[in-house]
Amino acid sequence: MKKRIWIAFLCLIIFGTTFGLPQPSCADETTGGILLTCPSAILMEASTKSVIYEKAPDERRSPASITKIMTAILIFDAIEAGKISLEDEVVTSAYAKSMGGSQVYLEEGEKQTVDTLIKCIMVSSGNDASVAMAEYIAGSESGFVQMMNERAAALGCTNTHFTNPNGLPDPNHYTTAHDMALIMQEAIKNETFLRVESDLSYTIPPTNMTASPRPLQNHHVMLFQEDPTYGYQGAFAGKTGYTDEAHNTLVTAAKRNNVTLICVVLTCDNLDYITDTRSLFDYGFQHFTHHTLK
Repeated sequence: MKKRIWIAFLCLIIFGTTFGLPQPSCADETTGGILLTCPSAILMEASTKSVIYEKAPDERRSPASITKIMTAILIFDAIEAGKISLEDEVVTSAYAKSMGGSQVYLEEGEKQTVDTLIKCIMVSSGNDASVAMAEYIAGSESGFVQMMNERAAALGCTNTHFTNPNGLPDPNHYTTAHDMALIMQEAIKNETFLRVESDLSYTIPPTNMTASPRPLQNHHVMLFQEDPTYGYQGAFAGKTGYTDEAHNTLVTAAKRNNVTLICVVLTCDNLDYITDTRSLFDYGFQHFTHHTLK
């Protein structure tokens, strides 16, 4: 009898969760002494998708440019499937050039490689570059958007609907903190995505339409780990977003020791998107570890 009890106890350990012990209740937004300013947020452990903290995680909100994480996933899908390559040249259409908001000022008829356009999207958040790649992969922006929604649904994103590849405002373009964490969790599996995310700056070389190089700067200040004011130790990937409708949005992945955490904050004002993200990461790394039980 004692042997059977001991075996049953071991089975409970083996098949139980292997991340964090114990996990906090997510019902109270002040759990662990955290008091967030942003109205919607989540902190997720990347390998198990364990939710450490959440605040209104399923409320539909405008994502702004963090939309481009899904755009990047589809680009890398196309590369891995052999449909396109990093060396392919993409010609900017008049429609892609017409995008407002954040852009890298591509000219109609300008030729850029896929590799350069990926960096224009992820380093400098180019709305024009996002549409240029969407048209190149799917033949049209609408065709690419359909692919985005199908990919999101396959990842389990039940409260997400995209209408464009760049995050420009639209009443039917929305996501949630939880869904964006799932999208980011998928993105950081890709080595090319991580390589691009390590580029904190990039210079677009001269092209057939522009004689001067164009320097780009990453807007995600937490990725600048040496910055004593805003840098965050272990932050290695992420995307910023801003529109008047969405306010500030931020998705960030950080790793310390053997723990990788994903943080999403939505609809933030001023610099709250940075301070709230920092608070959540500090809480997660201070209170949770990752164990492999055998």
